[in-house]
Amino acid sequence: MSTISAQLVKELRERSGAGMMECKKALVENNGDIDAAMEWLRKSGLAKADKKASRVAAEGRIVAAQGAGKAVLVEINCETDFVAKDASFLKFSDAVADVALSSGAADIDTLKAAAYPGASNVEEAAKALVATIGEKIDVRRMARVESDGVIGSYIHGGRIGVLVSLKGGSEELAKGIAMHVAAMNPPHIRAEDVPAEFIAKEKDIALSQMTEKDKAKPAEILEKIIAGKINKIVSEVTLLGQPYVLDTNVTVGEALKKEGADVASVARLAVGEGIEKVQEDYLAEVAKAMQV
Repeated sequence: MSTISAQLVKELRERSGAGMMECKKALVENNGDIDAAMEWLRKSGLAKADKKASRVAAEGRIVAAQGAGKAVLVEINCETDFVAKDASFLKFSDAVADVALSSGAADIDTLKAAAYPGASNVEEAAKALVATIGEKIDVRRMARVESDGVIGSYIHGGRIGVLVSLKGGSEELAKGIAMHVAAMNPPHIRAEDVPAEFIAKEKDIALSQMTEKDKAKPAEILEKIIAGKINKIVSEVTLLGQPYVLDTNVTVGEALKKEGADVASVARLAVGEGIEKVQEDYLAEVAKAMQV
């Protein structure tokens, strides 16, 4: 067959999950026979993994593993929510979390190079999974906490993961704070962590919103009014200043103080953060690629 239509390439891509040009080549090699092309793609095995490297994987799962004095979070991405629930993907992601914990990996490159059961390393195991499920798999990010204190972890729906390390306190409190961070995602822990530039900007905004009558008040009174507004804003953007989600009658800081505890560190990962999801017109994409 001299001409391979865009529609035929699109159909094979949807059936196989392989890349456009790979599908076109398979059809050319098999004279347009889509079933034979499908078999040809299956026999290509791990070659499919590299072809999917440029595709967007913004779905997936956050997994956690915890041991004595240490805990990890790992974000593992795939292309669709369907695959994120697949048994093979779930098994792989749980195993990667265990490897992350036991290997001592502190960054994603070290984790990818770490030994994985039944494969040379995590990266190669991910490629093998690509060949099985037909989607791009990306072991994208990880966070590690090691502490002599208390560590709490919380996973919300497999899509948000939080680790909280406390100085003092209890495991119950640490998990509660982790749940709060999952829900509220405060950008800062303490008031002193808030950038001076942010505070200066908020002061300008507060001043611009004041009436002429307020601006005419003595400087010390005006300063107190603005300080009150800034303190409220700072409380809203800091973990310790926010009302505690498990007991809104107290702030997180007050809940910690009751147990003589303080926050040592916080790590939070959410699936797909910072990844732009592209809505594709696949038929137009195929036709465009075939003209190259």
